[in-house]
Amino acid sequence: MSNGAPAKKIFDVSLLRRVFRFAAPYKKRFYLSLFLSVVLAVMAPVRPFLIQLTINDGIKGNEAAHFINGPGGFIIEITIIQIILLLIETATRFYFTFSTASLGQSVVKDLRVATYNKVIHLNLSQFDKTPIGTLTTRTINDIESVNDIFSDGLIPIIADMLSIISILSYMFWVDAKLTLVCLAPFPFLILATYFFKESVNKSFIKVRNAVAGLNAFVQEHITGMSLVQAFAAEGREQEKFKTINKQHRNANIKAIFAYSVFFPVVELVSALSIGLLVWWAAKESLHVSPEKAGNIGGIITSFILCLNLLFRPLRVIADKFNVLQMGMIASERVFKVLDNEDVTQKEGSYIPSTMPGKIAFEHVWFAYNNDQYVLKDISFEIDAGKTIAIVGHTGSGKTSIISLINRLYKIQKGTISIDGEKIDHYDLDYLRSKIGVVLQDVFLFSGSVIDNVTLRNPDIKREDVIEAAKLIGIHEFIMRLPGGYDYNVMERGATLSLGQRQLLSFVRALLYDPSILILDEATSSIDSESESLIQNAIEKLIAGRTSIVIAHRLSTIRKADKILVLDKGEIKEIGTHSQLLQQKGFYYQLHKMQFENQEAAI
Repeated sequence: MSNGAPAKKIFDVSLLRRVFRFAAPYKKRFYLSLFLSVVLAVMAPVRPFLIQLTINDGIKGNEAAHFINGPGGFIIEITIIQIILLLIETATRFYFTFSTASLGQSVVKDLRVATYNKVIHLNLSQFDKTPIGTLTTRTINDIESVNDIFSDGLIPIIADMLSIISILSYMFWVDAKLTLVCLAPFPFLILATYFFKESVNKSFIKVRNAVAGLNAFVQEHITGMSLVQAFAAEGREQEKFKTINKQHRNANIKAIFAYSVFFPVVELVSALSIGLLVWWAAKESLHVSPEKAGNIGGIITSFILCLNLLFRPLRVIADKFNVLQMGMIASERVFKVLDNEDVTQKEGSYIPSTMPGKIAFEHVWFAYNNDQYVLKDISFEIDAGKTIAIVGHTGSGKTSIISLINRLYKIQKGTISIDGEKIDHYDLDYLRSKIGVVLQDVFLFSGSVIDNVTLRNPDIKREDVIEAAKLIGIHEFIMRLPGGYDYNVMERGATLSLGQRQLLSFVRALLYDPSILILDEATSSIDSESESLIQNAIEKLIAGRTSIVIAHRLSTIRKADKILVLDKGEIKEIGTHSQLLQQKGFYYQLHKMQFENQEAAI
């Protein structure tokens, strides 16, 4: 996005209209804010008028002030009226500020829910291409800026503009010539406001980009902190962070400099206006009758109050335009997330009563990026209740195959079917509920053990969790934890070992009673003692289920009904363990290489 483009967004009516669609459920609050802004504008010149009336009629003792209780009584009554007016104005301004701020927060709440809902339904390919910190910025920081459109942007600007119009109208009504004299320095203020707005706007854009960069950097490096420390890279990463943080600081300093110049300019213009007011009034008093000259004191005082009321919104209105502009830019970024069409499609509606689990791949081609295929013309079948093992070197396409079965990615060519029905026809939630996955890199959320294995599914009872844990053989370990099943495993399961996290993932898979079970390097992080325990649990877990097992350790897949050998995204061989060894082909070489390495290690 160029520096010049965002400046146009303040007048992007279609974008502004879209933002205000989220305010539709709160239109009463919106109309109340507009009504209060009109009330405040009408009330703005009343106090200067009353001050003028008090000086010209009350203090001087004009006949017009004698009709109630004489000059003294008139001043007291005017003072009481001003106090009441001040209280009413204070209450009105409070409700105006509160209603606009609460409106903004309500819109932010709904917009953030909509954005997060879109994020969790994006295809995984979007997370492969987009840094997590960037999506975090869109969901939190940018949406918070949208709130400013309401609390510090459009509605307050409308209120300030109405107040300015109201005050200027009063001043022209009292004395047009004097008003024009007071407004003589205003071209300088308009020019200063323009340069201030442009300077701050460019700085704010750089600040927003720097914030996104900071979020992405910190998110990524905190997640990978173990790697940073393991390779003693703290110093190098600290220098990278300093560079990004310096860019953020420099952008903010430029904005601060613009504020430091602009506000004194406003004060200078304000002082010039008051000086011209006094000079003109003194000059005019020499050429009018004593009676008219006596009224100049009230007019001067009234105009000084009006100028203060006029410069107060002018002092901040340029800043509010920048706030509005940045809110519009932030909303555009948020809407880019909401408009992202690369979402998991849920067009299927097929929900069978049972899913035996026969899987068939027919001439499947798949690429993460354009035509760079990682799977090429893949065709195989898995009968219901049978086990197939997939082996191959790293990068051969093993994990890609299992990612396609539960529609985490969309294939480019071919078909994938379960029980004779294309997976695209299945209801997505039903399909995924019937597929259990145990990954090599087990992810645990911050929370209790029971929340992590049930994923907060209210249909799974505590007794079922305990029974599954006993079957896997992890119940005693869990009970030794402080709090047992209520023990907080912390973010990503940081307080547990890799093997313990892997065991919990087996409990999770077992609880959902899937028809199809996928084990992706499920024993890679388990020690020899735990592996024996896991192998017994796996035999119970895969009984009667269609199972897909990916393993580097070929010793763990000897009992598979079929072994699929992949290399560079292509199927090299298919058969049982003994058949493939007899062929002395690709699998034979893998087997020989692995066991020779094991013997050499011994």
